[in-house]
Amino acid sequence: MTVARQQVAQARRIVVKIGSSSLTTASGGLDADRVDALVDVLAKARSGGEKEIVLVSSGAIAAGLAPLGLRRRPKDLARQQAAASVGQGLLVARYTASFARYGVRVGQVLLTTDDTSRRAHYRNAYRTLDQLLAMGALPVVNENDTVATDEIRFGDNDRLAALVAHLVRADLLVLLSDVDGLYDGDPSKPGTSRIDEVRSQADIAHVQIGSAGKAGVGTGGMVTKVEAARIAAAAGIPVVLTSASQAADALAGRATGTHFHRTGRRSADRLLWLAHASTPQGALVLDDGAVRAVVEGHKSLLPAGIAAVEGDFSAGDPVELRDPQGRAIARGLVNFDAKEIPQLLGRSTRDLAKELGPGYEREVVHRDDLVVLHP
Repeated sequence: MTVARQQVAQARRIVVKIGSSSLTTASGGLDADRVDALVDVLAKARSGGEKEIVLVSSGAIAAGLAPLGLRRRPKDLARQQAAASVGQGLLVARYTASFARYGVRVGQVLLTTDDTSRRAHYRNAYRTLDQLLAMGALPVVNENDTVATDEIRFGDNDRLAALVAHLVRADLLVLLSDVDGLYDGDPSKPGTSRIDEVRSQADIAHVQIGSAGKAGVGTGGMVTKVEAARIAAAAGIPVVLTSASQAADALAGRATGTHFHRTGRRSADRLLWLAHASTPQGALVLDDGAVRAVVEGHKSLLPAGIAAVEGDFSAGDPVELRDPQGRAIARGLVNFDAKEIPQLLGRSTRDLAKELGPGYEREVVHRDDLVVLHP
């Protein structure tokens, strides 16, 4: 066993994400045997008391299809939410019954993007999950698809799993699907091979990554899984991407699937959600000097470096920072309402303080509330 895989095997707090296609039949409805097989693996992995597991489970919408007489995942939001409403109860009931075979208590946690993008909600979500783990329960996390709007269209909970892994300070993220790893081409075609190790984005820059599967019950596909792996790895969390049938091998650190090595260190919670979970409410266009100051100098954004403002936002909202060509180079929490900023453009804070008062002698976006976006 390699050193990296040994570290995977020694992970204590693990987030496991399972996709819809691995839990349901092609026509919709939960596959009890598949659920039980996953539960068997997870219960065994935590049976010694040395590992804690958080399960991020898709499948609510897919589980609700057959009971509502739907043959495929509907495209309109209202019927998606109806299916989620029916399916979520079925999903958690199935997990509760299956884990009960091992005497394991299940706690349901439904999250939306707000719960990972607003700092107060983020802290509350952490406390709930941490307390469930401390009390010996296994949290089952899902997006709150019944009331979600943008979230329901995001794609298969993969990004949520990466954010939850960071939220609970996990040692490992395991992404399970119906494919046993990332391939350098279409895995159904001859001549393609699985990529065993990813140490940087350069290792997979040549790979054409596919979208959702043929069953039509999920929404993610490999694109969102690779993006989730990138987010987690950049936050210092190793990732194993493999098939649900290989879950036991993945948790044991055996050579299965694709192993994404850590590429960064754990960052401040607010910076991770700012980069990956926040929805910009507007944009500030910077001049070239301000772009260099923010990206290379890690400086705060001052009024003098702003050329234009877009959108309707309030102080405290996340906004996108763009270069003169319109490319997003950073995100940050803005200190002024959108309607206030036009009078600040291109002016020094000293001049603004003299004319408008001391409240205007401050940054538009402070460097502690700003994250540079990397391609």
